[in-house]
Amino acid sequence: MNFNWDVFWQYLLQPSGVYLTGLWLTCLISVLAMLLGCVLGLAAALLRLSKNPLLHLPVRFYVWLMRGTPLLVQIVFLYTALAAGGIFRFEDIELFGLVIPGNIQAAIIALGLNEGAYMAEIIRAGIGAVDKGQYEAGRSLGMTFAKLMRRIVLPQAFRVIVPPLGNEFNVMLKNTTLVSVIGVQELLLSTQMVTSATFRVFELYLVVAIYFLLLTTLWGFFQRWLENRFGQSDRPSSPPPASSRMFGRNTLKLLRGR
Repeated sequence: MNFNWDVFWQYLLQPSGVYLTGLWLTCLISVLAMLLGCVLGLAAALLRLSKNPLLHLPVRFYVWLMRGTPLLVQIVFLYTALAAGGIFRFEDIELFGLVIPGNIQAAIIALGLNEGAYMAEIIRAGIGAVDKGQYEAGRSLGMTFAKLMRRIVLPQAFRVIVPPLGNEFNVMLKNTTLVSVIGVQELLLSTQMVTSATFRVFELYLVVAIYFLLLTTLWGFFQRWLENRFGQSDRPSSPPPASSRMFGRNTLKLLRGR
């Protein structure tokens, strides 16, 4: 089969409605699944800090299970195995006037559950990078655990979390191709639908590869801006005093009442 450049340029520069639908669904599922993963990851990371085994042991099991099994198996199990066993079935729901199919719900939840396990370890590492003296300074002010995390620990941990978080979203964009197995018409399944009608496999798969490359490249620029933004916000113009190195500048502001 000869490579048809006319077909390649046509679908690359003038994508059909099927392609645009797939592109929109890919971006939407990626963003929603990543948000769900961040929320689950933050909750799991905070529970891991607890000394109560009833709290941290289930979280350890969740992280172990999600990281140790293939994502494709998790997607299929969540959508089909639970329904086959009569446990739970995803039904279409209407939200704000929009009908959300059950397979899209399952795709977002499956990707979010998987991402939450990885984000839990990333956030836990970011929290662990904050100096222990700042915990003690916050407790000396009578802060509760929630306020200590919100005002002192998490803002500083976020600088450590941003780079791997950006990489995780990059992976998430490409992982959306796996949800095609449950019939979600994302970018890959849209390509397969067009391929079945035109029989131009190589041209169309090259197009979808370029689309994903463009998506990840655009995200890479935004990720770099985020890293520079948060890096500059805490970069001192002169060497910090000994008190700042010991307690951290954010903690000292709280101690001074600012």
